[in-house]
Amino acid sequence: MLSSIDIHSSVAVYVQIENHVQFAIASGRLKPTDQLPSVRELSERLEVNPNTVAKAYRDLEVMGLLYTRRGMGVFVNKGIEAKCREDCRRRIIGRMHEVVAEAKAAGLESDEVNEIVAKSLTFEGSPYGPTPASLLTLAKKRK
Repeated sequence: MLSSIDIHSSVAVYVQIENHVQFAIASGRLKPTDQLPSVRELSERLEVNPNTVAKAYRDLEVMGLLYTRRGMGVFVNKGIEAKCREDCRRRIIGRMHEVVAEAKAAGLESDEVNEIVAKSLTFEGSPYGPTPASLLTLAKKRK
């Protein structure tokens, strides 16, 4: 978690950091009272400006997911796992609905969409990385 971001993504770096934390809480990889890396440590690891990490942490604190103990660090709040899981699911379902609607509007058949989803599920890695080449070949496959 929080080992890489994609500076070429259309998603802002601070939003990628926020999403990585939210996904980690929703999946159980981050648990209540777990300590996150310091702003300086994470900015060095990700090779981004410390202000970017600080903004992400502040936003997550405002959302109620994190809390700061002065001189101690940044920690995951207690009792937010279910809310975080629900918020992530709702957001992902909304985005998936948009993508499927776009696919239908562009004339893709259900079997094509299902094939893309099935192949996408086999890939590991950051949600903000480049699209795997094997998925891009599916775009040329049908005419």
